[in-house]
Amino acid sequence: MVLWRGFLTILLAIGLSLPTAGQRAGQAAPIPGLSRQTWTVNGLERSGLVAAPHSTTDAAAPLVLVFHGHGGSSANAARTFRIHEAWPDAVVIYPQGLTTAGVLTDPDGKLPGWQHTAGVDGDRDLHFVDAMLTWASAQYAIDPKRIFAAGHSNGGSMVYVLWAARADRFAGFAPSSSIFRVDAIASAKPKPAFIVSGRADPLVPFAAQQLSLRGVLRLNQAAVAGTPWSGGAERHASSIGADVITYIHPGGHAMPDDAGALMARFFKSVK
Repeated sequence: MVLWRGFLTILLAIGLSLPTAGQRAGQAAPIPGLSRQTWTVNGLERSGLVAAPHSTTDAAAPLVLVFHGHGGSSANAARTFRIHEAWPDAVVIYPQGLTTAGVLTDPDGKLPGWQHTAGVDGDRDLHFVDAMLTWASAQYAIDPKRIFAAGHSNGGSMVYVLWAARADRFAGFAPSSSIFRVDAIASAKPKPAFIVSGRADPLVPFAAQQLSLRGVLRLNQAAVAGTPWSGGAERHASSIGADVITYIHPGGHAMPDDAGALMARFFKSVK
């Protein structure tokens, strides 16, 4: 129990990996296929990069929201996840966070990020998500049964916030290098999930991520033992149709290069 409380402290600061100077310099560079969109939410201007679907059919398109880590940007997320490349038929939005105070670093809140739990910061990011979902459904023909969220580090925390507070709006979730709070799991609804974690993560201890994963497996009534799925990821079959895919890699906090493509494959598989 003491160990878990320590991990919860670390949880509040998930997403502490900061962009390098090269990454910061490249944030303003345009990304082919993405356009900048702004929304006014509760008096605040919010923004994101949007990839429109390539399909010319009348079929409703899936929608994916992808959240960057603390200190990151929508452009960095687009270049890292590249879900719009792996799933060109989807509408993909890479939203931009606001300056947000960290717990273990950036206590003055000089860097962009996301709310760590529901109910904090006036739920400004939950309201932002609501606005993006409404806008996307008005702008495109969106399939309400194929709406997904992905995120890394503090962005992964935001994915878990959505799982806890907006589960009815999403078909599945893909958090990376993050933890689902034990109190939030207790009241969450089972949902298909793709979970990425690094054995050598120096920011979010692997043992803490494993405790979180076990909670998700119990929630989803999924098998503890996984079977090979794709690219080193394993499938934990669920008895209630909420499979969990785990991608446990030997690296640290950074997400593997192929994780975004595997997330897209997972989203496509969710029925």
